[in-house]
Amino acid sequence: MAGAVGSAPALSAAEQDVHWMQRVAEGDMDAFQSLIEVHQARVVGTVGKMLGDDVDSEDIAQQVFIRVWKSASRYQPTAKFTTWLFKITRNLVFNELRRRKRHPVTPLEHEEAEHFFQPADSAGMSPVACLLDSELNEAIQMAIDALPETQRMAIVLRRYEDMPYEEIAEVLELTVPAVKSVLFRARAELRERLRKYLES
Repeated sequence: MAGAVGSAPALSAAEQDVHWMQRVAEGDMDAFQSLIEVHQARVVGTVGKMLGDDVDSEDIAQQVFIRVWKSASRYQPTAKFTTWLFKITRNLVFNELRRRKRHPVTPLEHEEAEHFFQPADSAGMSPVACLLDSELNEAIQMAIDALPETQRMAIVLRRYEDMPYEEIAEVLELTVPAVKSVLFRARAELRERLRKYLES
């Protein structure tokens, strides 16, 4: 009991990530599993939002963590672990987007439109209101899908991950003013594409 009084203070989330990564570099599978459990949902969500569907999200996310495992010995905690993690995510997502451009496939109907914007609770909504809501969600997703990859990534990290400009700049390897410019252009493009919905 006496030992508990002088126990070390709890680690912050960022410190815990670094601690786990040090153990992962030594081959500790339990630490690796802990990292996956804490960060997998964010990675899968970001990949899904970037690709516009959930079909490949789990696979790409799995590849992200395989990269984390293989690169653990080279990881240096000079930046937040999450910044490093999202850089890996960015690289793999951009590779997938470029692969899709080279080998386009006919996309499925946008069944996963709510992936971007969860609609308001449809309970009590009229059939017409539900249809309009679904149409808007689909239009939003298509507008985001049409953005250049860097603009899309900036929007996803800012809107859905609530990531500060400084961290987005590190992930995208841009300056903070450049990130703000990218976001300004992306938002202007989204407003233009969604104008008929915004005006109605």
